[in-house]
Amino acid sequence: MKAGTLLLRPGEPDLLRFATAGSVDDGKSTLIGRLLHDANALYEDHIEALKKKASRGAGTMDFALITDGLKAEREQGITIDVAYRYFSAPKRRFIIADTPGHEQYTRNMATGASTADVAVVLVDARLGVLTQSKRHGFIASLLGVPHLVVAVNKMDMVDYEQEVFERIRSEYLEFTARLGLPDVTFIPVSALLGDNVVSRSENMPWYHGVPLLTYLENVSITGDRNLIDLRFPVQRVVRPNQDFRGYSGQIASGVIRPGDEVVAVSSGRRSRVTRIVTYNGDLDYAFAPLSVTLCLADDIDVSRGDMLAHANNVPRVEREIDAMLIWLGDRPLEVGRSYLVKHTTNVVKASCAQIMYRVDPNTLHRGDATQLGMNDIGRVRLTLFRPLHLDQYERNRATGSFVLIDPLTNLTVGAAMVSDRLRAPDAVPAASEQPVSGDLTWHGSRVEAVERARLLHQRPVTVWLTGLSASGKSTIAFELERQLVTTGHACFVLDGDNIRHGLSRDLGFSPQERTENIRRIAEVAHLFNEAGLIVITAFISPYAQDRALARQVIGPERFVETYLAVDVGTCEQRDPKGLYAKARKGKIADFTGISAPYEAPESPALALDTSKRSVDECVREILQVLGDHLDRA
Repeated sequence: MKAGTLLLRPGEPDLLRFATAGSVDDGKSTLIGRLLHDANALYEDHIEALKKKASRGAGTMDFALITDGLKAEREQGITIDVAYRYFSAPKRRFIIADTPGHEQYTRNMATGASTADVAVVLVDARLGVLTQSKRHGFIASLLGVPHLVVAVNKMDMVDYEQEVFERIRSEYLEFTARLGLPDVTFIPVSALLGDNVVSRSENMPWYHGVPLLTYLENVSITGDRNLIDLRFPVQRVVRPNQDFRGYSGQIASGVIRPGDEVVAVSSGRRSRVTRIVTYNGDLDYAFAPLSVTLCLADDIDVSRGDMLAHANNVPRVEREIDAMLIWLGDRPLEVGRSYLVKHTTNVVKASCAQIMYRVDPNTLHRGDATQLGMNDIGRVRLTLFRPLHLDQYERNRATGSFVLIDPLTNLTVGAAMVSDRLRAPDAVPAASEQPVSGDLTWHGSRVEAVERARLLHQRPVTVWLTGLSASGKSTIAFELERQLVTTGHACFVLDGDNIRHGLSRDLGFSPQERTENIRRIAEVAHLFNEAGLIVITAFISPYAQDRALARQVIGPERFVETYLAVDVGTCEQRDPKGLYAKARKGKIADFTGISAPYEAPESPALALDTSKRSVDECVREILQVLGDHLDRA
């Protein structure tokens, strides 16, 4: 079943959330009021009230009064709080967040856009692109809003001139080109008179696009949702009687079905889903953002704050994280000060270890900073007092975001998005992770992963080929490399024999030396991934613990474990290097499959039987798994 099909029930229109933003007096509230009025989404008493006020005033209805609900807003003529409105059209249901335009209330724009599928940024045609216009585009990019609409408003006040629209479009496109926004659409409108809001305007025949409502009804958002990575933060354990034990919560991302193997991330214990229970009965499948209760086959230790994930796709578990932060508090963010981090169902004490830089939303330039004031945006490093289960925000908006809370006032003072992976002390088992010297400091790059992805047209990943000697690892690895390079992707093979000519020439094949060899390879693969490259490794890597270590070093989101599942008899028949023959004669000690064990992966991302499939078929299957990394550039 396709992912898009999962999101819709038969006969049910889907839901789209969009936020409006822009500068003061650019007509956000008027646009929303006009949209509701022309779409027949206003009650009769609302319309009558507007008509009465119009008859006492200028004679035209002031649609801004529909959303400017606060007395202070009406008195000042600005939007202060985030005003939400709901309405339905034939194809969709909508939730609108009308966010403030004044710079003082930029933090409220972040609140409204944080859950939006589309951000509508208004630009006054008379004034052109202002700092706030850029600021709101930058915040929409930062929050990962997948679709941006730039509505050039008040076209009636510039005589519907195409030249004005094109000049604004050109200037804003030049700015958004640096943001990496995947979809930017420009629509010329007059919110006051209704041009191109619900119906196409006859005053602008030079515009060949669709009106705003038509765009909102038809923009595709099913592909924006993460249905790949199952993340189920456990909210509470349900035990109404001795015969029932379930784990309740809201699915943050992904799809779950009965029979799926899941792992409790905190303990690493595995089990299988037996039931998906809801108030309306059991489900055959469930997906984000449904709230459900999961029953497991085994009585493993799971409690509030834990997270269930598919066994071969787990989040990062880290105590030190980098994040882009929008500061919302009156008191500035300061290094060394303690805060509370609210992430899914967890609340953890944390401290600010470093402010790496502050971003000027107008120029996108980065500058040094010792603190962040209200509405400032910057990259920070936080140290958590207890590890959290995180994803990179770019991949998962639900588990890649959190808020900071002032422990003294209990006010939310920051909204943060987890940046690309850092080397974290708790991400790898301590015994093999700690450097000999305790006086070392990790220096992070100022180049974002998304910038490298944009440059190389790919997202870095490590294809970890594991299997017995002669199972086909090197053959498949180099053919995969050739096909990737042919299609324009930057990649490199780390081959077992080649590595032992240099990097690991000092190591033998004892279990301890194999572990050290895999650790070194994982570190190299991690660095290559940080540089944006796709890495293909070809190592027997016989021990499950070593591969788990490699997964931690490289990062679970970048680790594609691929098992070449061929039995030792077939490999021994191949024996291209004569190694099995030597091992049988006792000339090679600790030879995997003969005199040393091989622990096959229990849940690899991909298992390929090279005795039944050609090299091209194997490479084709790996490329299909990598499609997400190659297509999302």
